[in-house]
Amino acid sequence: MSVVTWLLLAASCLEAQSHYVFFNRDRQRIRETSFLQARGVAGAQLKYTWRELEPKRGEFDFAAIRADLEFLNARGKRLFVQLQDSSFDDRIVNVPDYLRPSGVVRQFLEQDGKRVPDGWVARRWDASVRARFHLLLAALGKEFDGRIAGINLPETSIGVTEAEFSPPAYRDAVLDNLRALTKAFPRSVAMQYANFMPGEWLPGEDRGYLRSVYEEAMKLGVGVGGPDLLPKRKGQLAHAYPLIRKAAGKVPTGIAVQEGNYSQGSSVEELHRFATETLRVDYVFWGAEAPYYQRDVLPFLAARAN
Repeated sequence: MSVVTWLLLAASCLEAQSHYVFFNRDRQRIRETSFLQARGVAGAQLKYTWRELEPKRGEFDFAAIRADLEFLNARGKRLFVQLQDSSFDDRIVNVPDYLRPSGVVRQFLEQDGKRVPDGWVARRWDASVRARFHLLLAALGKEFDGRIAGINLPETSIGVTEAEFSPPAYRDAVLDNLRALTKAFPRSVAMQYANFMPGEWLPGEDRGYLRSVYEEAMKLGVGVGGPDLLPKRKGQLAHAYPLIRKAAGKVPTGIAVQEGNYSQGSSVEELHRFATETLRVDYVFWGAEAPYYQRDVLPFLAARAN
């Protein structure tokens, strides 16, 4: 979506902020009565993996998106797609099988001084892998641009050692994906979740990698945001949050309240206030984690809609 288009759209909107329920891959939950009847909820953010959308090389299967889009539209709700090429479970690989030999790499996290397997991610820095991903983006855009509310790419943070790539090469790959995303989706909101970048840690070790993602996104008119609404977490406060706030009003911005966020000491009202007053985001994607979603989120959004 171009900057001009976004500014015109934003100026015409009566509702300054849109709220979506993030059901992750539990996509059947869009059929729940509590969601369909929820006031103040624009629609659902649903996750679709590269692997399921391209079951065979060059053969795309968008039947699941079509079915969910038709169901939601018929009931006055909108669809926001999250396109996933990474996982945070070592049993799950979200890239197509034909890329598994050389197009995916295991992620790790530090736990009690040890490196523990933590899922898989596409080799985004590999030009040949990225070219295949761009073909998927182009095919998705051809069918769904202007029909879905938006699409976001997953977080830029990866748990991969720098022996696999150079941080500047990874930055360049993220920027390349931004260009492909906005080319494929000039009408629907296109958004990159940009939370952390390998090779730097802000504020002390700032090499400009994360800032460059936000700068390029604003130049292209691509939306920016990220997973995890954690108002008290130092890492987020030093990285994505000030950049999201700076981008607010210039391009679409969003923040996702994901699993584990609700239990970090902030109420739903406090989370919303931070998203609205501090980050000034246009979109909030509320996770459907129990018991918070039914008990707290839906009543809060309904009360705001009155």
